[in-house]
Amino acid sequence: MTKNLPTLSPLLVQDAVRAALIEDLGRAGDVTTEATIPAGAIARASISAREHGVIAGLPLARDAFLAMDVSVAFEARLSDGDAVVAGDCVARINGPARAMLSSERVALNFLGHLSGVASLTAQYVKRVAHTKAKICDTRKTTPGLRVLEKYAVRCGGGANHRFGLDDAVLIKDNHIAVAGGVAAALRAAKAHVGHLTKIEIEVDTIAQLREVLTEGADAVLLDNMSASQLREAVALISGCFPCEASGGVTLETVAEIAETGVDVISVGALTHSARTLDLGLDIEIF
Repeated sequence: MTKNLPTLSPLLVQDAVRAALIEDLGRAGDVTTEATIPAGAIARASISAREHGVIAGLPLARDAFLAMDVSVAFEARLSDGDAVVAGDCVARINGPARAMLSSERVALNFLGHLSGVASLTAQYVKRVAHTKAKICDTRKTTPGLRVLEKYAVRCGGGANHRFGLDDAVLIKDNHIAVAGGVAAALRAAKAHVGHLTKIEIEVDTIAQLREVLTEGADAVLLDNMSASQLREAVALISGCFPCEASGGVTLETVAEIAETGVDVISVGALTHSARTLDLGLDIEIF
């Protein structure tokens, strides 16, 4: 699995972990742990994989434990982006039992969810490995977790699309309808943004694509096209700009889409439909 991963900002990690712990601890804290576990109890635990997949989110799991007590020792046995099989030890934790029990769920929620995103991404990437196509995400992310989920996509070997509405122009069908057509939308976008802002436009017919080729763009999104339409589009574009396929992409169809010659395949399911990777924490109090 790729190790060319972006660095998660410590401030972003801390903010996400803090918000999750505040939500879980509520107004009174972990009343179960405080009622049943002596204040001085020490524990050790391990986080293990219960199925195969790809790990992502270790920095958040670590910070969840340390946020409750800085004396907790978190030893990652793997790195984000590493593949795991059932039984693999992902991390070892030692320290105050109360802190570990109170942060366990938040740590596993982040680690399981992000590992699920990475694992699903890796499946898509594997299906298109024989082609030049890159698998990338979309903005169909969990509110508040976009940066983390897009990081997990990278851990799974995928690539990132735009992070928000402000970092690139993506003219979609509704923009085209209101703007008065493909040409009008492209001309307006070029007049509005600076020279460093990329402009991509979505088309769903070959006729629209021909308009884009006349007007010019930095990239084109081929939306919900059949494999034969995609091949025709790729031939027409002939390398003038990157072409992206999107819409209705599944693990069963992604290879055929990639084989048409498109450069990028965007898959909303990477973030909105990824199943949590099954990870468990086993704790021993001594």
